[in-house]
Amino acid sequence: MLGRLRALLWVLVGIVAIGTIYLALNPQSQTEQGQDLPMQTLGGPFTLTGSDGKPFNSSQLTGKPAALFFGFTNCPDVCPTTLARLAKLRAQLGKGNDGFSIVFVSVDPERDRPEDVGRYTSLFNTPVIGLTGSVADIERVKKLYGVYSAKAPTPGGGYSVDHTATVFLLDRNGKFVATLSPDEGDAPALDKLRRISS
Repeated sequence: MLGRLRALLWVLVGIVAIGTIYLALNPQSQTEQGQDLPMQTLGGPFTLTGSDGKPFNSSQLTGKPAALFFGFTNCPDVCPTTLARLAKLRAQLGKGNDGFSIVFVSVDPERDRPEDVGRYTSLFNTPVIGLTGSVADIERVKKLYGVYSAKAPTPGGGYSVDHTATVFLLDRNGKFVATLSPDEGDAPALDKLRRISS
């Protein structure tokens, strides 16, 4: 009985070893599938309201790459930090405002009216396209990009908004191609921005 158990264990060890060797020799079989899935499923056409109160269609972004960020104007830290960072990266890219568009989409449409978004985006001393819309409009765009947001109660009866902090990079055709994460260094972020802006 003990001998049979040992034999079974050695068979299992052999199977694991073979699987490990296969993955080591064929790393693309796993990573490419994981990378291709978001590219195929994220993004799509949308229409929101610009800071001027007029409809803004995503087709208006065509012709220049874009960095798309979802946030809200009352955000105390993540949103201003992210938009300021995008402005800095665009300056470091060395192509001026032609390098890529910065797009800010409010996930707090109940408070963020077009004029609010306009005032907020003007604080960054660089062109930022500010967008808002109805609750239904924002939900549709959030779904396109797999963005999470939810109200979080604050003392005094108000609320903040928890939300995805990822930046979505779009190519010149408006197609999603990559992301920038909050903890990603400036060097790899610039590499991505150079690729979409070349």
